[in-house]
Amino acid sequence: MDAAKSHAELLELISFRIGEQEFCLDIMAVREVRGWAAATPLPHSPPYVRGMINLRGAVLPILDLKCRLGLGETTPTQRSVIIVVHIGQRLVGLLVDEVSEVLEVDRGTIQATPSVGCGTVETFVRGIIPLEGRMLSWIELGEILPAQVEEAA
Repeated sequence: MDAAKSHAELLELISFRIGEQEFCLDIMAVREVRGWAAATPLPHSPPYVRGMINLRGAVLPILDLKCRLGLGETTPTQRSVIIVVHIGQRLVGLLVDEVSEVLEVDRGTIQATPSVGCGTVETFVRGIIPLEGRMLSWIELGEILPAQVEEAA
């Protein structure tokens, strides 16, 4: 297989943990990974919006990804990190328990999100990646920040 073909079939992802579950997202959307910093709360914001931090002079909204995915609220620890990502034209920080690794995955190994009778799962999970006895859920970043919240931010 030639290098151009293999590169087109590979996807580079960053994996992270939320509780005992592993997730990943396209590394091309990631600007940086930084340690947890307490966020200043925003009044009347949805429960998954932890607040905002100052990122080198820019206001960065911080979303609790665990809460946004309906898995409960994150209690930040010393291992917690903020993954700064591009969602549309916005920079947003995603609070997760820890970043695991950068992976190269063959696109052919990505499986469809199972239908569980509720479209919400398919809204947030782009696909499932079985990898060395693990199952990673590939997060659909475009749905993490609802349009009305994105406009208000």
